[in-house]
Amino acid sequence: MVWKNRAFFPTYAASVSALLFVGCLLFTGCKISYAFNGASIDYTTTKTIQIDNFPIRSTYVWAPMQSIFQNRLSDIFAQQTKLRQVKRGGDLQLSGEITGFDQYNKAISSDGYSSQVQLKMTVNVRFVNNKNHNEDFERAFSATTEYDATQQLTSVQEELVTQMVRDITDQIFNATVANW
Repeated sequence: MVWKNRAFFPTYAASVSALLFVGCLLFTGCKISYAFNGASIDYTTTKTIQIDNFPIRSTYVWAPMQSIFQNRLSDIFAQQTKLRQVKRGGDLQLSGEITGFDQYNKAISSDGYSSQVQLKMTVNVRFVNNKNHNEDFERAFSATTEYDATQQLTSVQEELVTQMVRDITDQIFNATVANW
């Protein structure tokens, strides 16, 4: 096939180049932003969060549990939102207490002794949204984990509590600002 009119190629190449140039300008001029942390906060109206201390009110107490929980809760909001943490008068307010830290026999071995122990942590949370009181709630969040009964709780307690705290603080974050 022989082209008789060679003027077609320069015109075609110029129009393709022009379309590509315009397309590049459109894509670089537009900004699409996705937040993968799940937070859906209107930062024009909501700027601060107040996170009160969560005291331990459970019958069984492990003292470091409160500080592990408090630090993780503060960290998750600091790392995944633009909210400024304040001591009083926050647009969002979180308060509550650690109400449960219990262990249960989960499985029994053939010799009649416990072979698996379940550890459960429960936190009662009061959330107040001073910008939209329809979102206020009081709810209990809990997490469980298991460990082998041949181990002493004291040897695995820190790791297990850290796992449960991570799970509970994720639940609290999702319920308060992620609106899942």
